[in-house]
Amino acid sequence: MSLSDKVANEFAHFLRIINYKNKGEPDSSLSEADKKKSISLMRVNASGEVSAQALYRGQAFFSKSPEIKKHLLKAGDEEFTHLEWCSKRLEELGGKKSILDPLYYAGSFTLGSIAGLIGDRTSLGFVEETEKQVVEHLKRHLNEMSSKDTKSREILEKMLEEEEAHGQEAKEHGSKQLPLPVKGVMTATSKIMTTLSRFI
Repeated sequence: MSLSDKVANEFAHFLRIINYKNKGEPDSSLSEADKKKSISLMRVNASGEVSAQALYRGQAFFSKSPEIKKHLLKAGDEEFTHLEWCSKRLEELGGKKSILDPLYYAGSFTLGSIAGLIGDRTSLGFVEETEKQVVEHLKRHLNEMSSKDTKSREILEKMLEEEEAHGQEAKEHGSKQLPLPVKGVMTATSKIMTTLSRFI
């Protein structure tokens, strides 16, 4: 594909992700308090999957290795499955995705592009660190979520398992450890995103 075709393809993917919805049957099995809590957590996770899509696409766009590019796109496809799960569960609970998702996508695609331009090993380092942080926040969500919301918990547990696998795969492909200041910035950025997504 030409550069213009590649850019058009990425823009189409951006529109697909931010407009994605997955219908589900209303779930009235939870108390209002438990439902409210689950909606806020699942909204955060849906936004995380939007960001993951963008990060992987940005990295793959500038990857110099066909093998690494294939790995990144495959991981992105698996992250889309997570978005399907989270979006459907939000619909079932009567919640909505974050209105900030387009900003998260744009920022994550930019970050992924920068990592891809620096080099494949650095790019994989971003994947490994991102997945490590995602695993930690999924664990916190499981501790925070009501034990009665078994359906949401099953989704998070499956996501946790696959996110750990993505991080391990990045390590096996030769990821480069990121400097501590970079990890700190990633943690701070993630904290801002997850806090905002709980409410809007």
